[in-house]
Amino acid sequence: MFVLAASAVLLILGWVIARAVEQHFEDLDLEVLSGKMELTRQALQRVSSHDGLTEFTHQLAYSLVGHHGMEVMVIDADEAVIFATGHAGFDPALVMQQAANAPERPALWQLDGQTYRGLAARLPTAVLDATGQPLRVFVAVATDIVHHQAFMQSFLQTLWLFVAGAALLTGVLGWVAVRRGLAPLRAMRAQAQAVTAQQLDQRLPVQTIPRELAELAQSLNDMLARLQDAFQRLTDFSSDIAHELRTPVSNLLTQTQVTLTRARSADDYRRILESNAEEFERMARMISDMLLLAKSDNGLEEPQRERLRMADEVRALFDYFDAVAEEKNVALSLTGDCELSADRLMLRRALANLLSNALRHADPGSVVSVSLQTFDENVQVSVSDHGERIAPEHLERVFDRFFRVDPARQRSSEGTGLGLAITQSIVQAHGGTIRATSAAGVTTFTMFLPRT
Repeated sequence: MFVLAASAVLLILGWVIARAVEQHFEDLDLEVLSGKMELTRQALQRVSSHDGLTEFTHQLAYSLVGHHGMEVMVIDADEAVIFATGHAGFDPALVMQQAANAPERPALWQLDGQTYRGLAARLPTAVLDATGQPLRVFVAVATDIVHHQAFMQSFLQTLWLFVAGAALLTGVLGWVAVRRGLAPLRAMRAQAQAVTAQQLDQRLPVQTIPRELAELAQSLNDMLARLQDAFQRLTDFSSDIAHELRTPVSNLLTQTQVTLTRARSADDYRRILESNAEEFERMARMISDMLLLAKSDNGLEEPQRERLRMADEVRALFDYFDAVAEEKNVALSLTGDCELSADRLMLRRALANLLSNALRHADPGSVVSVSLQTFDENVQVSVSDHGERIAPEHLERVFDRFFRVDPARQRSSEGTGLGLAITQSIVQAHGGTIRATSAAGVTTFTMFLPRT
């Protein structure tokens, strides 16, 4: 396409130049021919008798001395040639027709294999005819343009050869320029081929890439970073799932094998089945939570929003956790109120996870408090408990799946390890954020949710 476009431009340029040169030659010839025609006009106006025509022809012949290739022909109304130079053998009828149809406009005449550019006009004399009108004659002035044609032929040949060579050279240079310009893309391709599941840390060198491709390289690097993060999270999640499911499955298998080693009473079988049922319930909760997280990660869990008064929702959860709080000798406290548009069931589950987590780690005799605040665009929901602080290096990971601050707490009494991860996914599904702080024996989880 580049070569075709360049060739088209060169061809148009060559045609314009050729037309300009040819027009220039035509203007030069027309200037000379117009001068001779004007000279002939003035000479004819001094012819006052038929005898004066003889003197006019001599004067016209003298004026043409030294003008090689110039031909002049004078014809009367009867097509009789009054004067003609040596090679002016033009057809009188043709001259008279040109003078009548296009006076003083240049025309091309062919004579004896040569081309002439000529003017024809009907000019008056001072001689009067029988009716008293000035006698008019037909005058043809022509110049040989063979040398112009030879020059144009040579010029056009040179011009078209140059255009062809220029088009070829342009194609070669264009190919070299494009190949050199695409070299960074080939380098990017080679580097991209080196990226594998085991080498997701490879990045394209943005500093060494031309500015036109720097944004593309940066976008690819960002994509690789997201893939690396997602792949790492998927790998960790798969490992955590295998680790978490291995324990209950191993317990179930071991307990079942031990039970089958000998005959047991109905009460023994009942206790074993009840123990197995607890493990199955824990596995069912874990699978349900994993399914919820998977839907949330893929944007399949859309909140069904309605207008909520958070104080009413918190009080309803307090009624639910009242027995647990009383058993642990922990008081529940609510301050403030706010309204927002959210999914009731999803938001209750997030709050329930935070309250359950706070009650689990609160010191006996302490207070688990919920604070509600309203700002211009957001609402703030905070859940605080007094208990063992969380180390700073653990605060960033408390929302990771299956993460536990105390690695020893791996039994069913400590839940599935997905509660805070589910809470974070619910908050993010509502367009909000959540953070955790722990200092001076107080651990606080704060949700920031948009009001609308």
